[in-house]
Amino acid sequence: MMLTKPYKIHHLILSVIFTGVIVLNILLLLNPAAIFPDASWGFQVLRSMQHGSGFNIITQVSTWDISANTSEFKSWWSPGQYLVPALFKTLLGIKLGQAISITIILCQLSGLAGLYACFKKAGFSQMISALSVGVICLQQAFFSPYIFYSGGEVLLFGVIGWFLYGCLSVKKPGPALVAFVLLSGWVGFIAKSSFLWMYGAGLIFIWIQLSKNSSAIVTWLRNGFWIGVPAVLSVAVIYLLYLSKGNNPSSQSGGLSFSVNAFTFPLASPLLAGFSFDDLANGFIFHNDTILFSPVQAKMIIAILALLSMALVYFICKRSPFTAYNMLMVLVYGFAILFFGWAYLRKADISYEGRHFRTVGLVVVPGTIYLFSNKNRILGYMLGTLVAVIGFFSIRFYTRSYIALKQDTAHGPTGIAQQFIDQPSLNYIHQLDLQNHNAIFVFLSPDLGLEIQNNRIITLDPLNRDISINFDEYLHKGHAGPVYILLPHEYIGVRANMILKAFPRYKGFSLKELSDDYVLYFATQAR
Repeated sequence: MMLTKPYKIHHLILSVIFTGVIVLNILLLLNPAAIFPDASWGFQVLRSMQHGSGFNIITQVSTWDISANTSEFKSWWSPGQYLVPALFKTLLGIKLGQAISITIILCQLSGLAGLYACFKKAGFSQMISALSVGVICLQQAFFSPYIFYSGGEVLLFGVIGWFLYGCLSVKKPGPALVAFVLLSGWVGFIAKSSFLWMYGAGLIFIWIQLSKNSSAIVTWLRNGFWIGVPAVLSVAVIYLLYLSKGNNPSSQSGGLSFSVNAFTFPLASPLLAGFSFDDLANGFIFHNDTILFSPVQAKMIIAILALLSMALVYFICKRSPFTAYNMLMVLVYGFAILFFGWAYLRKADISYEGRHFRTVGLVVVPGTIYLFSNKNRILGYMLGTLVAVIGFFSIRFYTRSYIALKQDTAHGPTGIAQQFIDQPSLNYIHQLDLQNHNAIFVFLSPDLGLEIQNNRIITLDPLNRDISINFDEYLHKGHAGPVYILLPHEYIGVRANMILKAFPRYKGFSLKELSDDYVLYFATQAR
């Protein structure tokens, strides 16, 4: 009986998880998700490719002469975010929104299965592994893709568990290792470009695991050769065929910044990402909702979380008998600190958000559960309470967001849930797109342009409250066909005038109120 009881509980936990995820998947199929701006730009690349541009090249209206186009290799984000949905769209003959839903479903299921296999391979019991997957399912980061498709992060979740499982499974050098190193680098990068720092952590782990029982330098060099050659080849192909053709977030630098957050935020990643502290705070630095803490308060809390995170990792390593897992966790944590610490120090274009550290959080979860399950009950109850709080706020986030997704979003030809337009306005825009073939549509959100099938599009950044902008970034010279500019109703007045001035060769703009919330400015005459 003592042997069968944990077995039954383990299966019960997995059954509950599977049932809950299936329900989420069904609801997603009924109401496709909206998309984040990053993924929207990826789909704009796909849109350009479908209109005849080369691989990963986005074609945009020239700012110097809007009668012409410019082309750019878009290396800022990895290509998988749009290639995978495009594959399902082509194979199944479905709308893009439905293809995104299938992508999310498969990645979520693959991610959970890969992490469960990884945790068991690391030595954790079925019970600890199942509980760990359950905690991961209660994180807001797990619910978010069912509301907003973020692109690379969804795909990365689908593959990272299997990559770590592969790292733990390598026992000897040989052709199988070469194939794993070579292919995992490509697959991981296609999923999300930031996979490369995780790739480095995983390969160092494999090298140490293969060589740790020998003190001979020759053995370490030989094992390093088996790993290093395919790794260099994998990264070289990625660099030559993709990264070298354009900019990416880590390649940009705004000078040096020796802020406290640049050091403490990566150090705090186990708690920020693994136990949703950044989500619970609506973002300590990069806010995604109501601001809960002042900058000074946030800085102090992050510093405390950094100390607690380091203590957590230390005690996991001290108490856990799973040496391979301990080493892998420390390497992932260490590489994250080095990569993001250096990026923040250089003021690279990478935001202070817990989602960037999700892999650190995923790896820390089973060790934390093991640590607390082997201490006194009070600590176990504390962890259980924290998980319950995370689950409550995550489910509340999902419930509120799903209701809004179902009731307040519009749907056009793509089937994507559009957040920044209502249905009457989108219907009118769609009709204009069908009636014209030489027009230019101007939007303030990159996802709206995806609904335009027959004409060119321009995406401008929304104006801030005080309209303190660099006007040159908005200016579009020249004259082409009709121009249609969709704006929120509250833009009428000074803000709308600022946008209209960005098209100096047009005159005689007319205003049409499409609904209570959106207006359309349009003009055809040249100045």
